Amino acid sequence: MILLFKKIYFLILRFFPVFLLFFLVLGDFTFSFHAKKLVTFNLVFIVIYFWVLKKPELMGYGVIFLAGIINDVVIGFPIGISSVDYLFLCGIASYIRNITLRSSLINDWVAFIPTVLIINSTHYAILNLIFDIDVNYYYLFLSSVFTFCLYPLFGIIFNQIFNLINPRNR
Repeated sequence: MILLFKKIYFLILRFFPVFLLFFLVLGDFTFSFHAKKLVTFNLVFIVIYFWVLKKPELMGYGVIFLAGIINDVVIGFPIGISSVDYLFLCGIASYIRNITLRSSLINDWVAFIPTVLIINSTHYAILNLIFDIDVNYYYLFLSSVFTFCLYPLFGIIFNQIFNLINPRNR
């Protein structure tokens, strides 16, 4: 009986990033803490970036693409916009994983700066140029800054979960 609970516990831990990703996109969580949206960040970017860097086999690109489609349906964007953003984020994170000799939270955080700026810029450029949807650049900038600033906090939390999934990597 204990062995069964242990297997279920590790199964839940193994699929934690996927559960968290779908929880965030299905719930349409926009982490805004003020009526004028002065503090906002994109936790989905942090989840995808961290887990593609650390353990890419936990979240396949098909799962991430599906999460983007679901996010577009929930938010009301044209279908495929978030999927392109998420897959572009995966591509950049995979490239960073391949060129990095020693992965650390600081190195990942520094590489996260241009990644967030590139992803948000292409996202809003596509929305503005192709679909003629108005863009609030102030909101874009604040979202990028707070997403970048909160990466270390969530990186520490996700590292603890990563160490629970892979006890040999301590």
